[in-house]
Amino acid sequence: MSFGKSRNHEPSAYDRIPVNRATFDLHPRIIIVSDARLYREGLALSLARVDRVVVVGVADTVASALTCIEDNNPDVVLLDFAMPEALALPDTIAAARLAVKVVAFSVAETDDEICECAEAGIAGYVARNGSKEDLIAAIENAVRGEVVCSPRAAASLFRRLAAHVRTKRQRPPEAALTSREQDIIALIDRGLSNKEIARQLQIRLPTVKNHVHNILEKLQVRRRGAAAALLREPVLARATTQRLPSQQ
Repeated sequence: MSFGKSRNHEPSAYDRIPVNRATFDLHPRIIIVSDARLYREGLALSLARVDRVVVVGVADTVASALTCIEDNNPDVVLLDFAMPEALALPDTIAAARLAVKVVAFSVAETDDEICECAEAGIAGYVARNGSKEDLIAAIENAVRGEVVCSPRAAASLFRRLAAHVRTKRQRPPEAALTSREQDIIALIDRGLSNKEIARQLQIRLPTVKNHVHNILEKLQVRRRGAAAALLREPVLARATTQRLPSQQ
């Protein structure tokens, strides 16, 4: 088995834990992603002793997580939501079209963080005060395509959805974006990074970043992935695809 590690990874106790091959194909295969070594190793050691999941890898960055996913083909990625780059991982997985669920842990049950999880396409979450049993249940639910959240979290999501629908009805989608912004959101939907968009359109990287900021403001979303999702809505899609840039 291989593990997603940064170059300065040092051997740990977890690296020497054997995988129970009898349960390898019977239970969800997971990797754990956290930039805090104590968190990822402690959680890996704890879950390795549970017969309902199989830990197949650990990683400490988005890049090493992607390598770990490709090498180990897990069912679920356990993501430390406290990582500065945590929300970049679901986007990276989606862009790479990898069939893996993401379950976030260490989530503060605030309206903002709950909605950020939902907008990112995260398949489940466990609050900061959640237990190991809560984490295992979230993994199993994610594999089944289900998610369990508190009544408070459900209320937050319903409020955000209602606000989004009202905003969408009020704005004229065809006029929302300039032609250049339509080009950029189309490339975002294809999974291109800001640097790749700059090369594709032959413009400067800061210019791309400014356009992305304006797109998020106009569409009233927080993340690139959410903006790209709006591209698939029928009215906005009709306006955008008229200027869809051809791939080079």
